[in-house]
Amino acid sequence: MTALDRTADWPVPTVAAAVLRSGAVVSTVGPQSAPFRLASLAKPLTAWAVLVAHEEGIVDLDSPIGQPGCTLRHLLAHAGGYPFEGDAPIAAPARKRIYSNTGIELAAAAVESASAMPFADYLRLAVFEPLGMAASELRGSPAHQIWSTAEDYARFVAEVVTPTLLAPSTAIDAVRDHYPSLSGIVPGVGRYERCPWGLGFEIRGAKSPHWTGARNRESTFGHFGGAGTMFWIDPDADVAVVALTDRPFDEWASDALRRWPELSDAVLDEFASPPGAVAGTVR
Repeated sequence: MTALDRTADWPVPTVAAAVLRSGAVVSTVGPQSAPFRLASLAKPLTAWAVLVAHEEGIVDLDSPIGQPGCTLRHLLAHAGGYPFEGDAPIAAPARKRIYSNTGIELAAAAVESASAMPFADYLRLAVFEPLGMAASELRGSPAHQIWSTAEDYARFVAEVVTPTLLAPSTAIDAVRDHYPSLSGIVPGVGRYERCPWGLGFEIRGAKSPHWTGARNRESTFGHFGGAGTMFWIDPDADVAVVALTDRPFDEWASDALRRWPELSDAVLDEFASPPGAVAGTVR
């Protein structure tokens, strides 16, 4: 029995999953080319495109955007003070970690305005086409309405592990904790006195409980989505996993929050680099 065989009894109609080591797919299960709604797994993709725009000089992460004192960096790190949905701020920037679709949408809108092209086109040209993600498409909000496949999303995970579209320093910046003193909530999981977040990526840190495994290192980063989707990269173990399903998280949340950690630990048991081994590029 492989780690991914554990998905066979997940209470979902369809699951497609993949494990990567050193950015290469080493194990799969389910229909790799089937389309799934990513839900919030869209946020790291959108953030990656915003970071490409930053490197191209189209936008600047520290330029003002939105309410006074807010920047593009605040928005990508869920520190802009905007609610989950809605344009009216509910806090000053960098006061709390408030998980916000609005913040991601504002960040994408800034790129759209500065580049003078629809964000869907910019995302396609900046990320999807260079990575060969031909089955991926933005169909609405850049925070939660991208459709993709396990095969395509694994290509994005490989890009994050060994960046080709961003300078190494920018990629590292994306997965480090921004505004590390902030408390906040991971929706559906829990409230944390320290709620670390990168630029579009959730960082595990010392969060407990968590949707990743007990064996995942604190450096693990990734995201899960309301469509029953999740991915993580554990740079110290040199392992990553993607799992896409077609059942909303809210319908099987208690199961997901048990089965995702079980899968994560099984993947690490099967594929993690031995202690002292050299891990992947992203740190």
